[in-house]
Amino acid sequence: MPCGFEINFPALLEKAKDLDLDIPYNHTVLEEIYAKRNLKLSKIPLDVLHAIPTTLLFSLEGMVDLPLDWEKLLTLRCPDGSFHSSPAATAAALSYTGDKECLAFLDRLVKKFKGGVPCSHSMDTFEQLWMVDRLIRLGISRHFTIEIQRCLEFIYRRWTQKGLAHNAYCQVVDIDDTSMGFRLLRQHGYDVTPSVFKHFETKDGNFFCFPMETNHASVTPMYNTYRASQFMFPGDDDVLARAGRYCRAFLQERQASNKLHDKWIITKDLPGEVEYTLNFPWKASLSRIETRMYLDQYGGNTDVWIAKVLYRMNLVSNDMYLKMAKADFREYQRLSRLEWNGLRKWYFRNHLQRYGGTPKSALTAYFLASANIFEPSRAAERLVWARVAVLAEAVTAHFRHIGGPCYSTENLEELINLVSFDDAFGGLREAWKQWLMAWTAKESHGSVDGDTSLLFVRTIEIVSGRIASTEQKLNRWDYSQLEQLTSSICHKLATIGLAQNGASMENTEGLHRQVDLEMQELSWRVHQGCHGINRETRQTFLNVVKSFYYSAHCSPETVDSHIAKVIFQDVI
Repeated sequence: MPCGFEINFPALLEKAKDLDLDIPYNHTVLEEIYAKRNLKLSKIPLDVLHAIPTTLLFSLEGMVDLPLDWEKLLTLRCPDGSFHSSPAATAAALSYTGDKECLAFLDRLVKKFKGGVPCSHSMDTFEQLWMVDRLIRLGISRHFTIEIQRCLEFIYRRWTQKGLAHNAYCQVVDIDDTSMGFRLLRQHGYDVTPSVFKHFETKDGNFFCFPMETNHASVTPMYNTYRASQFMFPGDDDVLARAGRYCRAFLQERQASNKLHDKWIITKDLPGEVEYTLNFPWKASLSRIETRMYLDQYGGNTDVWIAKVLYRMNLVSNDMYLKMAKADFREYQRLSRLEWNGLRKWYFRNHLQRYGGTPKSALTAYFLASANIFEPSRAAERLVWARVAVLAEAVTAHFRHIGGPCYSTENLEELINLVSFDDAFGGLREAWKQWLMAWTAKESHGSVDGDTSLLFVRTIEIVSGRIASTEQKLNRWDYSQLEQLTSSICHKLATIGLAQNGASMENTEGLHRQVDLEMQELSWRVHQGCHGINRETRQTFLNVVKSFYYSAHCSPETVDSHIAKVIFQDVI
């Protein structure tokens, strides 16, 4: 049902009566609509309507039969002269008041749109937020870094302690724009606090989209709030955790009852979007997997938005984005298949199966690397990640077979030589030595996973050229904090994985809580807290940790299905 329909349609019927139009005014369907109108108006008494801005101002043209005090209502007018950005509501106010600012707003729109007007104007905050979100999820944001930066700077200038509305002039903030803005701004290093979500929380712990909202049936605002709630930092107000719990329960209930239709948009596969987000939290969601799923869910030109009319937002949903994203992903698949074929030949040529591991585990290693580092220009980084993962597994299996590292120097030298990368060789050898020293010192297979994660990070950074060796770090304290968090999280995740597979009796409930807290700190350090470290280097730490989290989170069957879909199933 269009927004405000239950308010505006009865007003149209009254006008039809005045014109003596032959309409079945007593039909039961119309009676139901009138009942909904009365219910909605009863939720917001007239004194409230005249006192504070609410979404009812958007449907002001449908309430002219009420005893309205236009002088008071004019004080609620937006700074651009409109009533809640609605030309129809503004026109109604103009007809009853002759207000010059209302006239100026309408005059600007009629001239801008050459005789016509949209149902709402403008939507620039909403439009830019959703555009950035779509470009990221479609996996093509790297082609628009300058444009995205400008959009986010534009949004940050509009950020308030009460949140965001769909444009700068509207005085009614909403949780949808606020959540999208909060998540994207935090993700890109802007300082925003979660206390803003308190403005959308009821006393009984529920969350709403608009103040005094009567219809809580909208899925996408809760979906976007749930996504935002996963970007928690240490010391954040607990409102973000409460919002996450509420929205997850809301979405699960709607999913179970097959009611994942939305009030604001008709899209291709909203249930699929919700399912993926519920199944794979941000910390377990790898970028190429999310993009591959979203390519099937994104509707392009077929997405339709709902307001007083049905309309499209061409900068948010269009076939050009989809065509570009599919072409980009096909190129990724082409390179991935070539690189995997080369890695597979390398694996068998060097008889790595003799040391432990399987071709399947080598494929998984390559998949985890390429699902995080997917850009064509970064082939060396993902290939060294994959090779080091394969070799680390082989060395670990060999050590466990012979009872430790102290008897295998010759074989170890042979394995390390397999990962040579030209002038980076010395740095890589040093990284391996650090890993082996940790192996020897701890004498426990349970601790090696955290050190393996650091081996991945160090080799990726060396091969990328961002650091010439593991000793050259711009900010030793920040770097060491990232290393400690990465090692600790990955060690705990490996322990959780062993327990889930029955190989350990350790209680994992406490480990999960510790991992969550450490992930919050890692997220903060990566996105905002370690400005002395290169952004790509910080992202490497996060990529490696997320790959460990994904592996602990997913069953082998799920991983296999993702490998097939992401790398081997052609994008149509």
